Amino acid sequence: MTSSDSHRPLRILIGCDTYSPDVNGAARFAERLAAGLVERGHEVHVMAPGRRYRRTPAAVETIEGQPVMLHRPPSVRWPPHDWLRFVWPWRAKHYARKVVDAVRPDVIHIQSHFVIGRGLSRVARKRGIPMIATNHVMAENILDFTVMPPLMDKLVMKGLWADVTHTLGMARAVTTPTRRAADFLEGTSGIRGVIPISCGIDRSHYRPDPAPRAEHRILFVGRLTSEKRVDVTLRAIKRLAPTLDVHFDIVGGGDQLKHLEQLTEGLGLQDRVTFLGRIDDAQLVETYRRASVFVISSIAELQSIATLEAMASGLPIIAADAVALPHLVQHGENGYLFEPDNDQQLAARITDVLTAPHEEWQRMQRASLDGAAVHDITRTLDTFEALYRDEPLPE
Repeated sequence: MTSSDSHRPLRILIGCDTYSPDVNGAARFAERLAAGLVERGHEVHVMAPGRRYRRTPAAVETIEGQPVMLHRPPSVRWPPHDWLRFVWPWRAKHYARKVVDAVRPDVIHIQSHFVIGRGLSRVARKRGIPMIATNHVMAENILDFTVMPPLMDKLVMKGLWADVTHTLGMARAVTTPTRRAADFLEGTSGIRGVIPISCGIDRSHYRPDPAPRAEHRILFVGRLTSEKRVDVTLRAIKRLAPTLDVHFDIVGGGDQLKHLEQLTEGLGLQDRVTFLGRIDDAQLVETYRRASVFVISSIAELQSIATLEAMASGLPIIAADAVALPHLVQHGENGYLFEPDNDQQLAARITDVLTAPHEEWQRMQRASLDGAAVHDITRTLDTFEALYRDEPLPE
Protein backbone atom coordinates (compact mmCIF):
# COMPACT_ATOMS: atom_id res chain seq x y z
CA MET A 1 0.00 0.00 0.00
CA THR A 2 1.39 3.40 -0.96
CA SER A 3 1.83 6.24 1.53
CA SER A 4 -1.17 8.08 0.10
CA ASP A 5 -3.31 4.93 0.30
CA SER A 6 -2.36 4.41 3.94
CA HIS A 7 -4.07 7.67 4.88
CA ARG A 8 -7.16 7.65 2.69
CA PRO A 9 -10.50 6.87 4.34
CA LEU A 10 -11.70 3.30 3.89
CA ARG A 11 -15.13 1.92 3.07
CA ILE A 12 -15.64 -0.77 5.71
CA LEU A 13 -18.45 -3.34 5.93
CA ILE A 14 -18.95 -4.88 9.38
CA GLY A 15 -21.03 -8.06 9.50
CA CYS A 16 -22.78 -8.95 12.78
CA ASP A 17 -25.26 -11.57 13.95
CA THR A 18 -26.03 -9.39 16.98
CA TYR A 19 -26.13 -5.59 17.09
CA SER A 20 -28.06 -2.71 18.63
CA PRO A 21 -30.63 -2.81 20.20
CA ASP A 22 -29.28 -6.17 21.46
CA VAL A 23 -27.43 -5.84 24.77
CA ASN A 24 -24.36 -8.07 24.94
CA GLY A 25 -20.60 -7.81 24.65
CA ALA A 26 -20.35 -8.68 20.96
CA ALA A 27 -23.01 -6.16 20.00
CA ARG A 28 -21.45 -3.43 22.14
CA PHE A 29 -18.04 -4.04 20.60
CA ALA A 30 -19.42 -3.82 17.06
CA GLU A 31 -21.19 -0.57 17.92
CA ARG A 32 -18.09 1.02 19.45
CA LEU A 33 -15.93 -0.16 16.58
CA ALA A 34 -18.32 1.26 13.97
CA ALA A 35 -18.74 4.58 15.78
CA GLY A 36 -15.01 4.92 16.40
CA LEU A 37 -14.17 4.28 12.75
CA VAL A 38 -16.75 6.83 11.57
CA GLU A 39 -15.28 9.39 13.97
CA ARG A 40 -11.89 8.75 12.32
CA GLY A 41 -13.31 9.61 8.91
CA HIS A 42 -14.04 6.17 7.46
CA GLU A 43 -17.27 5.23 5.68
CA VAL A 44 -18.79 2.44 7.75
CA HIS A 45 -21.63 0.10 6.83
CA VAL A 46 -23.03 -2.56 9.15
CA MET A 47 -24.96 -5.66 8.07
CA ALA A 48 -27.02 -7.04 10.95
CA PRO A 49 -30.34 -8.91 11.37
CA GLY A 50 -33.48 -6.83 10.83
CA ARG A 51 -35.92 -6.36 13.68
CA ARG A 52 -38.66 -8.22 11.79
CA TYR A 53 -39.13 -10.52 8.83
CA ARG A 54 -39.51 -7.98 6.07
CA ARG A 55 -37.28 -6.12 3.65
CA THR A 56 -36.24 -2.65 4.69
CA PRO A 57 -34.01 -0.19 2.82
CA ALA A 58 -30.58 0.67 4.17
CA ALA A 59 -30.79 3.54 6.62
CA VAL A 60 -28.53 5.63 8.82
CA GLU A 61 -28.67 4.81 12.52
CA THR A 62 -26.94 6.93 15.15
CA ILE A 63 -24.55 4.84 17.25
CA GLU A 64 -22.71 6.56 20.11
CA GLY A 65 -23.36 9.90 18.43
CA GLN A 66 -22.03 8.80 15.02
CA PRO A 67 -24.02 8.11 11.80
CA VAL A 68 -23.62 4.49 10.66
CA MET A 69 -25.32 3.02 7.56
CA LEU A 70 -27.26 -0.11 8.57
CA HIS A 71 -28.26 -2.89 6.19
CA ARG A 72 -30.80 -5.10 7.95
CA PRO A 73 -32.01 -8.15 5.99
CA PRO A 74 -35.22 -9.92 7.09
CA SER A 75 -34.77 -12.07 10.18
CA VAL A 76 -36.74 -14.36 12.47
CA ARG A 77 -36.60 -14.70 16.24
CA TRP A 78 -35.11 -17.81 17.84
CA PRO A 79 -37.92 -18.79 20.25
CA PRO A 80 -35.80 -20.34 23.06
CA HIS A 81 -33.89 -17.05 23.38
CA ASP A 82 -35.33 -13.83 24.78
CA TRP A 83 -34.02 -11.53 22.02
CA LEU A 84 -31.88 -13.39 19.47
CA ARG A 85 -32.85 -12.96 15.81
CA PHE A 86 -31.21 -14.55 12.78
CA VAL A 87 -31.31 -14.53 9.00
CA TRP A 88 -32.33 -17.81 7.39
CA PRO A 89 -28.95 -19.50 6.72
CA TRP A 90 -29.88 -20.47 3.16
CA ARG A 91 -30.56 -16.79 2.39
CA ALA A 92 -27.38 -15.42 3.99
CA LYS A 93 -25.24 -15.46 0.83
CA HIS A 94 -28.05 -13.88 -1.20
CA TYR A 95 -28.36 -10.95 1.21
CA ALA A 96 -24.57 -10.71 1.54
CA ARG A 97 -24.20 -10.37 -2.23
CA LYS A 98 -26.79 -7.59 -2.33
CA VAL A 99 -25.10 -5.63 0.45
CA VAL A 100 -21.60 -6.09 -0.99
CA ASP A 101 -22.85 -4.99 -4.44
CA ALA A 102 -24.37 -1.86 -2.90
CA VAL A 103 -21.44 -0.96 -0.63
CA ARG A 104 -18.41 -2.13 -2.66
CA PRO A 105 -16.26 -2.23 0.49
CA ASP A 106 -12.48 -2.00 0.69
CA VAL A 107 -12.54 -4.52 3.53
CA ILE A 108 -15.08 -6.72 5.31
CA HIS A 109 -14.92 -7.37 9.05
CA ILE A 110 -17.14 -10.19 10.32
CA GLN A 111 -17.99 -10.45 14.02
CA SER A 112 -19.01 -14.12 14.01
CA HIS A 113 -18.68 -17.23 11.90
CA PHE A 114 -22.39 -18.03 11.97
CA VAL A 115 -25.09 -16.77 9.63
CA ILE A 116 -24.26 -13.27 8.38
CA GLY A 117 -20.54 -13.71 8.89
CA ARG A 118 -20.62 -17.02 7.08
CA GLY A 119 -22.47 -15.53 4.11
CA LEU A 120 -20.16 -12.52 3.87
CA SER A 121 -17.05 -14.70 4.09
CA ARG A 122 -18.09 -16.67 0.99
CA VAL A 123 -18.86 -13.52 -0.97
CA ALA A 124 -15.62 -11.86 0.15
CA ARG A 125 -13.58 -14.84 -1.01
CA LYS A 126 -15.32 -14.99 -4.37
CA ARG A 127 -14.91 -11.23 -4.95
CA GLY A 128 -11.34 -11.08 -3.68
CA ILE A 129 -12.23 -8.60 -0.91
CA PRO A 130 -9.89 -8.64 2.11
CA MET A 131 -11.66 -9.99 5.21
CA ILE A 132 -10.89 -9.73 8.91
CA ALA A 133 -12.72 -12.04 11.32
CA THR A 134 -13.29 -11.58 15.05
CA ASN A 135 -14.58 -14.37 17.27
CA HIS A 136 -16.68 -13.52 20.34
CA VAL A 137 -18.35 -16.91 20.85
CA MET A 138 -17.84 -19.97 23.04
CA ALA A 139 -19.95 -23.13 22.89
CA GLU A 140 -21.41 -22.36 26.33
CA ASN A 141 -22.89 -19.18 24.89
CA ILE A 142 -25.26 -21.10 22.61
CA LEU A 143 -25.74 -24.62 24.02
CA ASP A 144 -28.48 -23.46 26.39
CA PHE A 145 -30.66 -22.41 23.48
CA THR A 146 -30.47 -25.43 21.16
CA VAL A 147 -33.34 -27.29 22.94
CA MET A 148 -31.76 -30.55 21.78
CA PRO A 149 -30.61 -33.62 23.77
CA PRO A 150 -27.00 -33.43 25.06
CA LEU A 151 -25.74 -36.04 22.58
CA MET A 152 -27.21 -34.08 19.68
CA ASP A 153 -25.64 -30.90 21.10
CA LYS A 154 -22.21 -32.55 20.96
CA LEU A 155 -22.69 -33.65 17.36
CA VAL A 156 -23.90 -30.19 16.33
CA MET A 157 -20.97 -28.51 18.11
CA LYS A 158 -18.52 -30.79 16.31
CA GLY A 159 -20.02 -29.77 12.96
CA LEU A 160 -20.08 -26.10 13.92
CA TRP A 161 -16.43 -26.06 14.93
CA ALA A 162 -15.48 -27.72 11.65
CA ASP A 163 -17.31 -24.92 9.85
CA VAL A 164 -15.58 -22.35 12.08
CA THR A 165 -12.21 -23.59 10.86
CA HIS A 166 -13.34 -23.35 7.25
CA THR A 167 -14.94 -19.90 7.61
CA LEU A 168 -12.20 -18.25 9.65
CA GLY A 169 -9.61 -19.81 7.37
CA MET A 170 -10.82 -17.46 4.62
CA ALA A 171 -9.84 -14.37 6.62
CA ARG A 172 -6.63 -12.41 6.13
CA ALA A 173 -6.44 -12.14 9.92
CA VAL A 174 -8.42 -13.65 12.79
CA THR A 175 -8.76 -11.78 16.08
CA THR A 176 -10.35 -12.34 19.47
CA PRO A 177 -10.43 -10.13 22.57
CA THR A 178 -7.71 -11.73 24.76
CA ARG A 179 -4.69 -14.03 24.63
CA ARG A 180 -6.59 -16.73 26.52
CA ALA A 181 -9.47 -16.44 24.08
CA ALA A 182 -6.97 -16.74 21.21
CA ASP A 183 -5.46 -19.87 22.78
CA PHE A 184 -8.96 -21.31 23.20
CA LEU A 185 -9.84 -20.65 19.57
CA GLU A 186 -6.57 -22.06 18.27
CA GLY A 187 -6.94 -25.19 20.41
CA THR A 188 -10.57 -25.75 19.43
CA SER A 189 -10.58 -24.84 15.75
CA GLY A 190 -7.05 -25.48 14.58
CA ILE A 191 -6.74 -21.87 13.32
CA ARG A 192 -3.23 -20.52 13.94
CA GLY A 193 -1.91 -17.00 14.44
CA VAL A 194 -5.05 -15.65 16.15
CA ILE A 195 -4.38 -12.05 17.21
CA PRO A 196 -5.61 -10.86 20.63
CA ILE A 197 -7.11 -7.36 20.37
CA SER A 198 -9.07 -5.93 23.26
CA CYS A 199 -12.65 -4.86 22.59
CA GLY A 200 -11.62 -1.56 24.12
CA ILE A 201 -13.55 1.03 26.10
CA ASP A 202 -13.66 4.82 26.26
CA ARG A 203 -12.31 5.34 29.76
CA SER A 204 -13.30 9.01 29.78
CA HIS A 205 -16.94 7.89 29.88
CA TYR A 206 -16.66 6.53 33.44
CA ARG A 207 -16.36 8.38 36.76
CA PRO A 208 -14.39 6.55 39.46
CA ASP A 209 -15.04 7.72 43.00
CA PRO A 210 -12.23 7.21 45.56
CA ALA A 211 -14.41 8.13 48.55
CA PRO A 212 -15.55 5.56 51.13
CA ARG A 213 -18.93 4.04 50.30
CA ALA A 214 -21.88 4.79 52.54
CA GLU A 215 -23.14 1.23 52.03
CA HIS A 216 -21.85 -2.09 50.73
CA ARG A 217 -23.19 -2.52 47.19
CA ILE A 218 -22.22 -5.51 45.04
CA LEU A 219 -22.79 -5.13 41.30
CA PHE A 220 -23.23 -7.43 38.31
CA VAL A 221 -23.86 -6.18 34.76
CA GLY A 222 -24.62 -8.55 31.90
CA ARG A 223 -27.03 -10.93 30.24
CA LEU A 224 -28.95 -13.14 32.65
CA THR A 225 -28.12 -16.49 31.06
CA SER A 226 -26.99 -19.72 32.68
CA GLU A 227 -23.29 -19.42 31.80
CA LYS A 228 -23.14 -16.12 33.72
CA ARG A 229 -23.75 -18.09 36.94
CA VAL A 230 -25.50 -15.23 38.74
CA ASP A 231 -27.06 -17.90 40.96
CA VAL A 232 -23.58 -18.59 42.39
CA THR A 233 -23.30 -14.95 43.46
CA LEU A 234 -26.76 -15.06 45.06
CA ARG A 235 -25.81 -18.16 47.07
CA ALA A 236 -22.56 -16.49 48.12
CA ILE A 237 -24.47 -13.45 49.36
CA LYS A 238 -26.66 -15.74 51.44
CA ARG A 239 -23.49 -16.93 53.20
CA LEU A 240 -22.29 -13.43 54.11
CA ALA A 241 -22.39 -12.23 57.69
CA PRO A 242 -25.56 -10.16 58.28
CA THR A 243 -23.41 -7.45 59.86
CA LEU A 244 -21.95 -6.66 56.41
CA ASP A 245 -25.41 -5.41 55.39
CA VAL A 246 -24.77 -5.86 51.64
CA HIS A 247 -27.02 -5.05 48.70
CA PHE A 248 -26.73 -6.73 45.31
CA ASP A 249 -27.64 -4.76 42.16
CA ILE A 250 -28.21 -6.83 39.00
CA VAL A 251 -28.24 -4.94 35.69
CA GLY A 252 -29.46 -6.72 32.56
CA GLY A 253 -32.15 -9.03 31.26
CA GLY A 254 -32.28 -12.54 29.91
CA ASP A 255 -33.95 -15.91 29.91
CA GLN A 256 -32.81 -16.66 33.49
CA LEU A 257 -34.50 -13.60 35.01
CA LYS A 258 -37.56 -15.38 36.44
CA HIS A 259 -35.43 -18.25 37.73
CA LEU A 260 -33.10 -15.81 39.50
CA GLU A 261 -36.03 -13.87 40.95
CA GLN A 262 -37.45 -17.15 42.31
CA LEU A 263 -34.04 -18.14 43.71
CA THR A 264 -33.72 -14.74 45.39
CA GLU A 265 -37.07 -15.28 47.07
CA GLY A 266 -36.18 -18.84 48.04
CA LEU A 267 -32.96 -17.65 49.67
CA GLY A 268 -34.80 -14.91 51.52
CA LEU A 269 -32.81 -12.15 49.85
CA GLN A 270 -35.69 -10.05 48.49
CA ASP A 271 -34.70 -7.04 50.60
CA ARG A 272 -31.03 -7.26 49.59
CA VAL A 273 -31.25 -7.81 45.82
CA THR A 274 -32.52 -5.41 43.16
CA PHE A 275 -33.08 -6.44 39.54
CA LEU A 276 -32.60 -3.17 37.67
CA GLY A 277 -33.20 -4.60 34.19
CA ARG A 278 -31.77 -2.77 31.20
CA ILE A 279 -30.82 0.81 32.00
CA ASP A 280 -29.48 3.68 29.89
CA ASP A 281 -25.82 4.68 29.74
CA ALA A 282 -26.11 7.55 32.22
CA GLN A 283 -27.79 5.30 34.78
CA LEU A 284 -25.20 2.60 34.19
CA VAL A 285 -22.29 4.98 34.80
CA GLU A 286 -23.89 6.09 38.08
CA THR A 287 -24.58 2.48 39.10
CA TYR A 288 -20.91 1.62 38.61
CA ARG A 289 -19.91 4.75 40.50
CA ARG A 290 -21.86 3.93 43.66
CA ALA A 291 -20.89 0.23 43.82
CA SER A 292 -18.31 -1.15 46.25
CA VAL A 293 -17.24 -4.19 44.24
CA PHE A 294 -18.04 -5.85 40.89
CA VAL A 295 -18.66 -9.61 40.97
CA ILE A 296 -18.77 -11.84 37.90
CA SER A 297 -19.19 -15.62 38.28
CA SER A 298 -19.34 -16.37 34.55
CA ILE A 299 -17.57 -19.41 33.09
CA ALA A 300 -17.71 -18.34 29.42
CA GLU A 301 -16.13 -14.91 28.97
CA LEU A 302 -13.79 -14.27 26.04
CA GLN A 303 -13.18 -10.83 27.53
CA SER A 304 -16.14 -9.20 29.36
CA ILE A 305 -16.77 -5.57 28.47
CA ALA A 306 -18.79 -5.16 31.68
CA THR A 307 -15.71 -6.11 33.71
CA LEU A 308 -13.64 -3.57 31.76
CA GLU A 309 -16.28 -0.92 32.44
CA ALA A 310 -16.19 -1.76 36.14
CA MET A 311 -12.39 -1.45 36.12
CA ALA A 312 -12.62 1.92 34.34
CA SER A 313 -15.05 2.93 37.09
CA GLY A 314 -12.41 2.13 39.70
CA LEU A 315 -14.06 -0.95 41.21
CA PRO A 316 -12.26 -3.92 42.73
CA ILE A 317 -13.22 -7.05 40.79
CA ILE A 318 -14.05 -10.54 42.06
CA ALA A 319 -14.22 -13.00 39.17
CA ALA A 320 -14.41 -16.70 38.46
CA ASP A 321 -11.03 -18.17 37.53
CA ALA A 322 -12.29 -19.16 34.07
CA VAL A 323 -11.33 -18.52 30.44
CA ALA A 324 -10.37 -14.84 29.96
CA LEU A 325 -11.40 -13.32 33.31
CA PRO A 326 -7.95 -13.98 34.86
CA HIS A 327 -6.59 -11.83 32.03
CA LEU A 328 -8.41 -8.87 33.61
CA VAL A 329 -8.23 -9.72 37.30
CA GLN A 330 -4.81 -9.93 38.91
CA HIS A 331 -5.40 -11.92 42.09
CA GLY A 332 -4.60 -9.79 45.13
CA GLU A 333 -3.99 -6.69 43.01
CA ASN A 334 -7.23 -5.28 41.55
CA GLY A 335 -9.38 -7.90 43.26
CA TYR A 336 -9.60 -11.66 43.60
CA LEU A 337 -10.29 -14.81 41.62
CA PHE A 338 -12.32 -17.72 42.95
CA GLU A 339 -12.92 -21.31 41.89
CA PRO A 340 -15.85 -21.42 39.40
CA ASP A 341 -19.19 -22.35 41.00
CA ASN A 342 -17.67 -22.27 44.52
CA ASP A 343 -20.08 -19.94 46.32
CA GLN A 344 -18.36 -20.52 49.68
CA GLN A 345 -15.03 -19.28 48.30
CA LEU A 346 -16.78 -16.38 46.57
CA ALA A 347 -18.39 -15.34 49.86
CA ALA A 348 -14.95 -15.28 51.47
CA ARG A 349 -13.56 -13.10 48.69
CA ILE A 350 -16.47 -10.66 48.94
CA THR A 351 -15.86 -10.45 52.67
CA ASP A 352 -12.16 -9.75 52.06
CA VAL A 353 -13.00 -6.74 49.87
CA LEU A 354 -15.82 -5.32 51.96
CA THR A 355 -13.89 -5.58 55.24
CA ALA A 356 -10.60 -4.24 53.87
CA PRO A 357 -9.34 -0.89 55.21
CA HIS A 358 -10.21 1.97 52.87
CA GLU A 359 -6.55 2.42 51.95
CA GLU A 360 -6.47 -1.20 50.75
CA TRP A 361 -9.72 -0.71 48.80
CA GLN A 362 -8.20 2.37 47.15
CA ARG A 363 -5.08 0.37 46.23
CA MET A 364 -7.31 -2.16 44.42
CA GLN A 365 -9.17 0.72 42.78
CA ARG A 366 -5.93 2.17 41.40
CA ALA A 367 -4.91 -1.27 40.12
CA SER A 368 -8.25 -1.58 38.28
CA LEU A 369 -7.80 1.85 36.72
CA ASP A 370 -4.25 0.97 35.61
CA GLY A 371 -5.52 -2.30 34.15
CA ALA A 372 -8.29 -0.56 32.21
CA ALA A 373 -5.77 1.84 30.64
CA VAL A 374 -4.33 -1.00 28.56
CA HIS A 375 -7.75 -1.50 26.97
CA ASP A 376 -8.37 2.05 25.80
CA ILE A 377 -10.48 2.11 22.61
CA THR A 378 -7.83 4.24 20.85
CA ARG A 379 -5.42 1.29 20.84
CA THR A 380 -8.13 -1.02 19.56
CA LEU A 381 -9.01 1.27 16.67
CA ASP A 382 -5.34 1.78 15.77
CA THR A 383 -4.84 -1.97 15.56
CA PHE A 384 -7.88 -2.71 13.44
CA GLU A 385 -7.04 0.14 11.07
CA ALA A 386 -3.61 -1.45 10.57
CA LEU A 387 -5.23 -4.81 9.86
CA TYR A 388 -7.65 -3.29 7.35
CA ARG A 389 -4.75 -1.62 5.52
CA ASP A 390 -2.50 -4.70 5.82
CA GLU A 391 0.10 -2.66 7.67
CA PRO A 392 2.36 -3.65 10.62
CA LEU A 393 0.42 -3.72 13.87
CA PRO A 394 1.16 -1.11 16.54
CA GLU A 395 2.71 -2.46 19.73
